[in-house]
Amino acid sequence: MKNSIFVFLLFPLVVVAQNLNFQNSAMRQLSNLENSENRITLGGYGEVNFNGYEGAANEIDVQRLVLLFAYKFDDRVQFVTEIEYEHVTELYVEQAFVNYNLTNGLNIRAGLMLVPMGIINEYHEGPTFNGVERPSLDGVIIPTTWREIGFGVAGRSNELSFRYQFYLMNGFASFNETYKLRGVDGFRKGRQKGASSINSDINIAAKIEYYGLPNIRIGLAAYTGKTQTSAIDNPATQVGLTMIGIDYRYVKGNFTSRGQWANSTLQDVAAYNAAGNRDLGSQMGGYYLEAAYNVLPLANRQRLDVFLRYEDFDTHKKTPEGLTANPSFHRKETTVGFSYHVAPGVVFKADYQNKKTAAANEEFNQFNLGIGFFF
Repeated sequence: MKNSIFVFLLFPLVVVAQNLNFQNSAMRQLSNLENSENRITLGGYGEVNFNGYEGAANEIDVQRLVLLFAYKFDDRVQFVTEIEYEHVTELYVEQAFVNYNLTNGLNIRAGLMLVPMGIINEYHEGPTFNGVERPSLDGVIIPTTWREIGFGVAGRSNELSFRYQFYLMNGFASFNETYKLRGVDGFRKGRQKGASSINSDINIAAKIEYYGLPNIRIGLAAYTGKTQTSAIDNPATQVGLTMIGIDYRYVKGNFTSRGQWANSTLQDVAAYNAAGNRDLGSQMGGYYLEAAYNVLPLANRQRLDVFLRYEDFDTHKKTPEGLTANPSFHRKETTVGFSYHVAPGVVFKADYQNKKTAAANEEFNQFNLGIGFFF
């Protein structure tokens, strides 16, 4: 494992995108509407994956199929929604918001929206990232896909080379008849997804992305507030939180790279754990770095990206008084594989993962295959 990390540090910087004009599915639909006489645009993305587990039965899954619809009321007002099927049987609304284009650099948005934190939470379509599975940090530290109901402003200034988002949003549910949050996966069980969401406090989410330097895009995001509780008179059912995230994406020729760091600090955790028999940490965070190289000529229509990613994250980075940190919650993962883009929007993937924790004798390997599409 030490040798693989050493090789990674020497590996050229890389990612899956071929330019810095990154667009997620919703933004692509808005762009399509702006440049079309049609009032309706359609799109979609999905993933079908195979996971080969060490010492356990393998799994084959239609992980997700998302259908996108956008409608233009007039030149300024649009509606965007994504309807998601997960594992064939689970149906969700991933996004549903109205966008009011006030000026070229200012949009007002309201509805169910993605929280602007990290890379994957906004750019999670299969062909936009390496690896069959999304980075594990983006399942635990930033619980992708993380979306909440809210409103705010978003836009860009090409003259100043930055894109911004600022929203007032609902937040994680920490208590709704039962205590939701726990040490192993942090906030993940608290995602409300816009489904009969409880609300007791308003949270703030903001992100700025700067693209004024050659070949690189840098993001800085923040999220702060309190969790939501149905027992508004019981302070032991809530925790305060502040999350900070930094990410970058670098592209130059056949070489690309991406990296991400995220950290959450929580308040009033000891009282929450005592009341609900929970083991939530008072700080959780981590990072990943990824490098890849397109082995085909840039002039080719197809791409074959060989990549390496290293992750280190811990949901018990710090614990409140009286709670001993669980070493199993400090995880380190190395993923190596390839992404074969046979056409724009279609990718075949394969990778091999080594996963271990800080606890003794907790290490296993995993082999994955997958296809992804985005249109």
